[in-house]
Amino acid sequence: MSDLRTVLRDIGGISIIIGVITLFALVVPLYFNEGYGIGPILITAIVFFGVGIPLYLIFKNADPSNFKSAMVTAALGWLLISLIGCIPFILIGFDKTNPTVTMDFLSAFFESMSGWTGTGLTMTNMENLLPFTLQFWRSLTQWIGGVGVIVLTLSILARPGTGSYVLYKSEGRERKTHPSIVSTVRTIWWIFLLYTIIGIIALAIIGSVTSSGMDLWQSINHAMTGIATGGFSVTNDSIVSFGTVSQIAVVFLMIFGGIAFAAHYDLLKGRIKKFLSDAQFKAMITLIILGVIALTFINLDLYGDNLLLSLKTSGFQFVSALTCTGFASVGNLATWSESAKLILAFAMIIGGAAGSTAGGIKLFRAILLYKGVGWRIKRAISTPRRIFIHKLGEKSLSKDDAMDLINEAAIISFMWVILLSAGIIIISTIFKDQGIGNVIFEVCSAQGNVGLSTGITSITMSPIAKTMLIFNMWIGRLEIIPIIVLIKSMFGIRRNVL
Repeated sequence: MSDLRTVLRDIGGISIIIGVITLFALVVPLYFNEGYGIGPILITAIVFFGVGIPLYLIFKNADPSNFKSAMVTAALGWLLISLIGCIPFILIGFDKTNPTVTMDFLSAFFESMSGWTGTGLTMTNMENLLPFTLQFWRSLTQWIGGVGVIVLTLSILARPGTGSYVLYKSEGRERKTHPSIVSTVRTIWWIFLLYTIIGIIALAIIGSVTSSGMDLWQSINHAMTGIATGGFSVTNDSIVSFGTVSQIAVVFLMIFGGIAFAAHYDLLKGRIKKFLSDAQFKAMITLIILGVIALTFINLDLYGDNLLLSLKTSGFQFVSALTCTGFASVGNLATWSESAKLILAFAMIIGGAAGSTAGGIKLFRAILLYKGVGWRIKRAISTPRRIFIHKLGEKSLSKDDAMDLINEAAIISFMWVILLSAGIIIISTIFKDQGIGNVIFEVCSAQGNVGLSTGITSITMSPIAKTMLIFNMWIGRLEIIPIIVLIKSMFGIRRNVL
């Protein structure tokens, strides 16, 4: 019962903070004179407050969070935020030329979950016809969700102690920039805000001096969803219609979004050597080089042996996939070869750095699995008395610590693949006319919180397909463990009741 009170208190705090953030979205319908958008945004904020304020006040003296309650809070919190966050999509017409056309509940929930989890798969293929209110709401959900709703809440409502740290870990984060968790999450938000502003200014300047750049509105939204590695766009063709200079700027935004905040802190503090020696950063650059080279030559025939064009499109799409952003610089990825789509799917599974805004199993775990294989092979072919040094980056680990990290990475990755396979089986059963390559690509995109699509995701999808991809997005954002703890806790409650 004490854990339940703690969960309800923390969910109340999350709801209050998101309610306050929702009020900021009122600026857009007021500025663009979209009166029909004011009511839905206000209703959304009121619902957040209506849920959050009573829970927080009633249970404000509950015990500090422990591992179990923090995991349940994360799992339920993301569901609740996505559920309430779908209200604007239900109440505001998603075609400003015909405002009476609104999304059904499941499609709106899909769009909301895709936004908050930073996935970017969408129920609309006419983003330029969305009202400005919905365009910004989509971008705002990805911007907040990219860092994490719990991290946002901790930066405002956190108290010192272990309770804040276990909540921080519940969103898949462990590294701290400061000994205090409160200072850490506030530093994360300052870094994130700084990069967002720099991204907006850079894209707007490029747009002002080139004929194929972004206007200010496009710069604001693409900078927000780019640094958050979300991928929602305000144009129908994502980044395709923008010039090379704008696309290069977006590539840098995506890479910066996929780097851990702890590494960014070193960079901003002038610790360049430490930033460059970060194991996840080095792994990301290595994968980008190898992946772009492979894709460039695989796609060479597709682009008429034009090496530069193949390099440009392949480079952009690989970075978009690896950082789990989901921006597209090509019109139809379904036309790419199966081997090219497989490489992108592999990148989406790995994802960006742990402690960044990116999804996937994370570079940290991929490094551990790679190191673990190497250590195991060396041990198998070496003499029994040989002493091994287990190093991760510049850090030396004891044998027990190294094995614990590898085991944890292996377990998470195994469960990730099992749930991914379940999604592939279900989606392939529904879309029998689609090749298995397209299905694997789409499910990897959903569970990796990426947003690239081969055309399977649409508002006309069956309810079962939408529900499955919603589940994939949810478990991908939370890295599985919180959902397992939630399910186990629910069964525990049921047994106690019975």
